[in-house]
Amino acid sequence: MAELNARGGRRGRRTRNEINMVPFIDVMLVLLIIFMVSAPLLPSGVVDLPSMGKARQAPEKVVEVVLDDDEQVRVRVNRGEWTRLSVHAMAAHVKSVQDEAEGGATAAPVIISARKDIRYESVVQVMDLLQRGGVQRVGLSVRTNGG
Repeated sequence: MAELNARGGRRGRRTRNEINMVPFIDVMLVLLIIFMVSAPLLPSGVVDLPSMGKARQAPEKVVEVVLDDDEQVRVRVNRGEWTRLSVHAMAAHVKSVQDEAEGGATAAPVIISARKDIRYESVVQVMDLLQRGGVQRVGLSVRTNGG
């Protein structure tokens, strides 16, 4: 027969208001071991960047575009004098320089460069404006490790 407690009621099972963490810890440790074993087997995240090629001969006319800030650029043709222009006027100027080159047979290459503190968004905007203006052969200047 069921025993009566001091209050006169039946002695029942009490529920515990605790969360048992042991199964959770066991699952987490198994997942940790699985990731530790499988991580060395995954392919590495190496990005294969394109290399810079060598031209057979240097172009006769080169247009350099240097970003000074978000709204101003400097343009130079064949290591001549710098011309300071707004970003929006630059595309028409560069297109006219390319059209003058050798009767338009070979468009003069355009090289874009910028300081490290210029936002990359500004460089992309200049490239987009040149493309919309019909300018061909646009490239970015690179810095070689040797110099």
